[in-house]
Amino acid sequence: MSTITKRQGAGETPQPEDWLRLVRMIHGYRVTQMLAVAAKLGIADFLADGPKSVAELAERTETHPGALHRLLRALAGNGVFAEDDRGRYALTPLGGLLRTDDPGSARALAIYNGDELVWRSWGSLLHSVATGSAAFQRLYGMSIWEYRSQHPEPDAVFNDAMTALSNRRIGDVMATYDFSGIRTIVDVGGGHGALLAAILRAHPGMRGILFDQPHVAAGAHRLLETAGVADRCRIVAGDFFEEVPTGGDAYILSKIIHDWGDERATAILRACRRAMTAQARLLLAEAVIPAGNGPHVGKLLDLHMLVMLEGGCERTEGEFRTLLAGAGFSLTRVLPANEENSVIEARPV
Repeated sequence: MSTITKRQGAGETPQPEDWLRLVRMIHGYRVTQMLAVAAKLGIADFLADGPKSVAELAERTETHPGALHRLLRALAGNGVFAEDDRGRYALTPLGGLLRTDDPGSARALAIYNGDELVWRSWGSLLHSVATGSAAFQRLYGMSIWEYRSQHPEPDAVFNDAMTALSNRRIGDVMATYDFSGIRTIVDVGGGHGALLAAILRAHPGMRGILFDQPHVAAGAHRLLETAGVADRCRIVAGDFFEEVPTGGDAYILSKIIHDWGDERATAILRACRRAMTAQARLLLAEAVIPAGNGPHVGKLLDLHMLVMLEGGCERTEGEFRTLLAGAGFSLTRVLPANEENSVIEARPV
């Protein structure tokens, strides 16, 4: 008897290719680890100047030649590397994105997603779905913020990954929103200042204020100096749940609000509102989950927030509108920047 039956309520019959598609999805975790290992070993960097034999790569990476060959072969099957007729491996355009020196490098992101902290947390997704609580908290007995403050190595892995994502995000945000006319912009939770530096470089008459926690803000000066904007940017340290700097015509928060549930997110937004004049504007760079059944990276990011952060979530436009209203803002427009981010503009009311 056929195992393919009509799905109740769907009105459709599964096709043979549906099984293959589902199996590829089931095997997705394997590709994540394959990429993470290749990134950690620096394979793409070793191949930057041309094809290499497995023996040479194994010697450089201090790995087992036979096992390394099996990894490279599997990644070649996914278009990351390519094996030639002499058994040597070369980079493909896809694999080139794992190079350290590529401006759009995803190497740090691959390492982060293969890291034990993320891996174990996703392995406990069922706990988060059953309870609504972060799996990370259950596994490690503290929040991700507390853990990172006590463990420099995973903190560095996280920061490198966030920098990679920020570099990917910055150009799209800059192309999407017109920052002209802003005299002073405040980057709330701006990290080391990559986004703020890009905005200031594009607008020579603008001044900036970078605001973050003391241990984060302490590392921002070098990036701002390198970008040539340090003389137009003031670094301020503090707690964005309590207060943020005054004096901005615009306040931008990039991937901040999604870290928190509604109560804590509202506290951040209210702190911004207290600092703002009636004419200032608020800009959020966040994923906005669309309606419908189509795929969207925000839906996957939402689950990542579920397992990693207590209360963290991605939101729909309606949910952002409600959240902003509760903090004294009116959502004025949502400008899609790329498949992951939109710029959400709001004004004080």
